[in-house]
This record gives sequence, C-alpha cells and structure tokens, in this order.
Amino acid sequence: YAWDANEEYLFKAMVAFAMRRYSSKSTTQISNVLLCNVTDRVSFWFVVTDSSKNVTTIPGSEVEAAIRMNRNRINNAFLLSDKTLQFLKITSTLSPPVEPSTPAWLIVFGVVLCLIVVGIVFLVVSGIQKRKKKNKESTESENLEEKVEVTVTLENGIPCEVLDLKSGHVNGVFAADDERFTSL
Repeated sequence: YAWDANEEYLFKAMVAFAMRRYSSKSTTQISNVLLCNVTDRVSFWFVVTDSSKNVTTIPGSEVEAAIRMNRNRINNAFLLSDKTLQFLKITSTLSPPVEPSTPAWLIVFGVVLCLIVVGIVFLVVSGIQKRKKKNKESTESENLEEKVEVTVTLENGIPCEVLDLKSGHVNGVFAADDERFTSL
C-alpha cells in the first residue's frame, strides 16, 4: 500500500503507544517520535525524544524494549508480520520453529516395523490357508481311495482285483512252477 502522511501518523502513534506502555508514563506524545530519511521503499529511521527531561532522545535500548514488548500490536496496526515489517537492530519476535513431539527417525522406524509385522501376519495366514486347502484335498483323495477299495484292493499303492476265496482262484504262473520242481 502507499506510504503517506496518514501512515506516518499511525506509525508515530503506535511507537508513542509502545513507549507509554513500556515506561508507564504518559509523557510520550506523537510529536516526540521523529522520522528521518524516509525513502520511497518505506525505509527510514526514527528517534523518540523526551521533553520532560534534559535528555533530547530516549536511549535506544528503551525504545527497542518498548517495540519488542508491543511488536504484535504494531504489526497488527499495519496488517503486517515480522517478515514484512522489519526493525533493524531489533530481533524479530518470530516463534521458534515447531519441533515435532516425536523424532522423524522414530516415525520411519514405526512404519518399517508395521510393514514387517503385516508381512509376517500375511505369511502366517497364507500358510494356514494352504494347510487347510491341502488337508481338504487329502481328505477328498482318501474318500476316493475308500470308494476304490470297495471294488479294487490296493497293495503297495497298486490296485488289484478282489479275490473270491469261496470259488478259489489259481494263479497260472505259479502253477507251472510247481510241476518243474520236485517237492521236498
């Protein structure tokens, strides 16, 4: 915005207000604030005089302390911040950078640990599901084997015909061997 006589008056009033609040005296008037070397870029320096004492200017340390104490009110009057309204030789009242309550390495560690836990849980659950599936398949194959046993017997995993013991059954391969050998 444009810096004009009204803005200068407001600035002088705010500095006078700050000096009054700091020293708890009502002797500082707007006329006691003097602006010097005002430029087009709104750059200037100022002094505060005290007419009640023989000293013509108030010490810079008192002016700095008064501005530091009322910095927020001065910024708000001009709708500015500490980044846009700068007082040389007066440290800004910016709050220190916010540090998180937990360090960054702890957050990364937590994320990695959670991923590991999720991976382990996934492996356990998938193993249980595979075991259930395998057990289900084996019970189904056992049921099929039982059905096969009714019609065909299994010996050493090889299906054989069921022998009818009442009618008898002679294996021809062994019958021929009996004739070649002499009996004992």
